[in-house]
Amino acid sequence: MPLLEIRAFYLYYELFIEDSDHLLTNDILLMPVTIIVGAQWGDEGKGKIVDLLSEDIDIVARYQGGANAGHTVVIGEREYVLHLIPSGIFHKHVACVIGNGVVIDPIALMEEINMIKSFNITIEGRLFISHNAHLIMPYHKLLDNIREQGTNKIGTTGRGIGPAYIDKYMRTGIRVVDLLDRKVLSEKLKANIEEKNRLLSKVYGSAELDVDKIIGEYEEFDKKIDPYVTDTSVYLNAALRKNKKILAEGAQGALLDVDHGTYPFVTSSNPTSGGACTGLGIPPTAVKNIVGIVKAYSTRVGNGPFPTECTDGIGERLRSVGHEFGATTGRPRRCGWLDMVSLKYSLEVNGIREIALTKLDVLDAFDEIKICTGYKKDGRILKTFPTDVQTLDNAEPVYKSYRGWNATISDAKKYKQLPKQTQHYIEIIEKLSGVPVSIVSVGARRDQTIQR
Repeated sequence: MPLLEIRAFYLYYELFIEDSDHLLTNDILLMPVTIIVGAQWGDEGKGKIVDLLSEDIDIVARYQGGANAGHTVVIGEREYVLHLIPSGIFHKHVACVIGNGVVIDPIALMEEINMIKSFNITIEGRLFISHNAHLIMPYHKLLDNIREQGTNKIGTTGRGIGPAYIDKYMRTGIRVVDLLDRKVLSEKLKANIEEKNRLLSKVYGSAELDVDKIIGEYEEFDKKIDPYVTDTSVYLNAALRKNKKILAEGAQGALLDVDHGTYPFVTSSNPTSGGACTGLGIPPTAVKNIVGIVKAYSTRVGNGPFPTECTDGIGERLRSVGHEFGATTGRPRRCGWLDMVSLKYSLEVNGIREIALTKLDVLDAFDEIKICTGYKKDGRILKTFPTDVQTLDNAEPVYKSYRGWNATISDAKKYKQLPKQTQHYIEIIEKLSGVPVSIVSVGARRDQTIQR
């Protein structure tokens, strides 16, 4: 062990022994946090995998995004779609956290809480909402929809996510903690709405907003969520000291990351693994593993470059068989073959150590399956993934073809029960990516999953 590491170890050990109030701090070295990341453009099936892994987890914590994300969980014959509450909520022993990095739509959150309660699932004492999470206001949705009607369309869901994050970084956002003080809330809202009204009326010709009405609505919302609000950073770090197992759940996908995605056709937050620590207020030293959720083919919702998109019958077939329609908006997803160039980039940026491969059964009836192994542009092969849209828009995918298995795999319970060609496809993904596939999803239900 290098001398510097030895010194650091003994310094840490001495602090640990001396500070009896943090007797369990040493447990953080056991790194009980696993981050779940969508490794493509979102819609990879994170909801199912988080639900599956939650069986052996104490806390599931959502770290970014808003109600623009739809995580689908299928239990038996019943399908649940979650937008804000973490996908571990269906396990009675699991506590669920909505972290400070999430922007919360009060209407969507209350609808979700009531929906879950209608299924006789207890939330009290299990759901914790960060007091530092920002709120989506009515003017955020208005501005989002108005901007999407302009010439520079991104293809957002219109849920006000982007404008809410704009206010957050402009330091004019409204946080959950602001609901506790009517005077503070009133002053902040009046200043915000005065500014938004000028923009709405003079620039967009839209009707002005009623300040008092909005204040009243959000005060009512405060009464409803008050039992769930806490300092979730303190809560999570206390759990770390007790060596509780935590699953950090991201929304959207890494290629939609505002810093590392296909900008400007991205989301307004950081779905990449680095966003988990800032979005929850936990240290990176607590992270044990990062699991990348990878769909067996590729999809994308909204605008933006998509090199392997199939605009022919193949794309339509993937959409139809895979039921590729947005869980939040119902919009049809653009579909294409698995893109190994973008995937390898995502694996690297996120530090993904294992892959959960989803929706493999969608490829059951294909005679030929393709994987994009490179991009060709201006007569040369690109060796790395370009995140600028100008290059990606003109990149031609280079494919390798593989024979399909032409068999139904959704009843397989063990890896060896999969057809040889299916196993070959999985092993090709492992070889090309350099990352092992530890979970294989062969259907939407919990029990349609193979863990290797």
